Amino acid sequence: MPTLFLAPRLPSWLIRPTLRCLLVALLAGCSWPVMTDSSITQQRLTTLLPSDALLLGEQHDAPDHQRIEREVVQVLVARDELAALALEMAEQGRSTAALPKSASEDEVRAALQWNNKDWPWATYGPAVMLAVSAGVPVLGANLPRAQMRPAMDDRQLELQLKGPALKAQQQLIRFGHCELLPESQITPMTRIQIARDIAMAQTVTRAVVPGKTVLLLAGNGHVDRSLGVPQHLPAGFKGTSIGMLAESATEAMEKFDAVWPARPAPEKDYCAEFKAGRAKSATSTRGTQP
Repeated sequence: MPTLFLAPRLPSWLIRPTLRCLLVALLAGCSWPVMTDSSITQQRLTTLLPSDALLLGEQHDAPDHQRIEREVVQVLVARDELAALALEMAEQGRSTAALPKSASEDEVRAALQWNNKDWPWATYGPAVMLAVSAGVPVLGANLPRAQMRPAMDDRQLELQLKGPALKAQQQLIRFGHCELLPESQITPMTRIQIARDIAMAQTVTRAVVPGKTVLLLAGNGHVDRSLGVPQHLPAGFKGTSIGMLAESATEAMEKFDAVWPARPAPEKDYCAEFKAGRAKSATSTRGTQP
């Protein structure tokens, strides 16, 4: 069974002084332990480690998720247990390994060829710089854009997931594009998704250091045990999948080794935006036709 961590909340014995503490307080005073966010993260990690890799899933536009990611990096660095920080947000083959600890943000972005339009640096830069300043390599893990077209045509990629998992991945592609994609595009887009998970799994596996942990930051879907990166890790590899989800998302617990409740992104009608973007693109295309 996956581990469910309840939302940060002080237990009653920390809120209401016990009779024993009151008696002690009469004589010597009573001090109360304070549960900070970082201490909660430290406790969560202690229950999951050691592990070859932690696969930490996020909702990309949820600030609380990125806050937790920074805390995880900070805790692992402080414990000298972070082997590498791997990112969905940068392409496989990009790395800060050749940079000194004193590297500037500009140098780090250049080494990772950071795409600020898709992945705002202000959101992810703090976690990246924590690793760099500690001498920990930051690695791009996502499928390079140049390999996406070949992946769309690679039928072998479909064999990497068992039937039910493949069908589930295809359904996620449909829903993720608001059921607006032509059916002919579902299979090619699914192949890209599988190729991306394979690239991330390869990056994580190659970065392993005995006695330490590789941390992968990626979307929740990529760290799903039944569909994502865990499906492509080698036998005997201990990869721990963590989903950061709303507290009510208990139905998702079977997809991860641990579920960390976290505040979701502000509500937004993504499908309305997607439809508007497609309409604008179609209008622009018609406008360029003779």
